[in-house]
Amino acid sequence: MEKQNRSLLIYFAVLLISLYIVGQWNATLFGERDFLKNKIDYVLNPTLGVILNSNIYVGFILIVAITSLILTLAQKYLSNQAELRELKKEQKILQEEMKKFKDHPEKLIELNKKQLEFIPKTFNLTMKPLMYTSIPIILLFRWFGEYLDPIFGGWWILYYIIGSLIFSSIFRKVFDVA
Repeated sequence: MEKQNRSLLIYFAVLLISLYIVGQWNATLFGERDFLKNKIDYVLNPTLGVILNSNIYVGFILIVAITSLILTLAQKYLSNQAELRELKKEQKILQEEMKKFKDHPEKLIELNKKQLEFIPKTFNLTMKPLMYTSIPIILLFRWFGEYLDPIFGGWWILYYIIGSLIFSSIFRKVFDVA
């Protein structure tokens, strides 16, 4: 339980740092206006900016694919895949058992309680990669917003989510990620 509490504190700290970064995007830090934005522009404009400038649509799809690949690989190598697969098997067995007892409310309540026990375990296993990827992804999204809003408006985030779902499902199958 102590390890679980420590993990939750770390996740919460990463979340707070991420929110702080979002709030400081246009702030004056170290005597420089737009300090964080300028530093991210300095890194991403010569790399991802060049890809987007060559062809905005193809570049956007390529960047979505690259970020999906990175996040999928992070999920694979930063989480315990064997334990995740085992939890999924147990959940599937429990769901099939619940179908058998759908007419017995007492047994169904008991099985629902068992199913709730999986949430903290799954949470801990799947959140570890988020500790390492959330801040870079938030920075990328802030940069994307500055770069793509004039072109796509706020719709770019929807396009990103749809593309990410497609590429992630492909990469999860290719790399056998639980």
